[in-house]
This record gives sequence, C-alpha cells and structure tokens, in this order.
Amino acid sequence: MSIRDVPIRDESIRLGQFLKLAGLAEDGGHAKELIETSDVKVNDQVEVRRGRQLRDGDVVTVDGEQARLVAGR
Repeated sequence: MSIRDVPIRDESIRLGQFLKLAGLAEDGGHAKELIETSDVKVNDQVEVRRGRQLRDGDVVTVDGEQARLVAGR
C-alpha cells in the first residue's frame, strides 16, 4: 500500500482539516462522519477525536488509503 505525502505550511493541523486537505473526506460533515464511525486511523490506531493535532510524519488511513503529513514545507 502506498502512502501519499500531503504538505502543510504549519507545524500541525487538526485531523478533520487534514482529512479534507488530503482528499480522504469530501467535506467537514463527511470527515466528522468518518471519525464518529471509527473509520479513521492515525498511525495504525483508531482515532475518534476530530480535533486531534497531527504533526510531521503522522500517517492517516481511511478505507485503505493512506496520507502522511509533511509539515512546515
């Protein structure tokens, strides 16, 4: 399974925002639904907090798709 790098300008981003940015969720409502139904993993752990702060190197998985946060670039 390949991991797609998703760059952000800042050092961190909230999980809900990252899902939209990475194209893993269509919009904020879809991101919320994915998180509430335990369909989102951060570093192979199920994550249910939409406000979870992601940092450089964190890998988010949704339905087999993976995206890695690349911060500060």
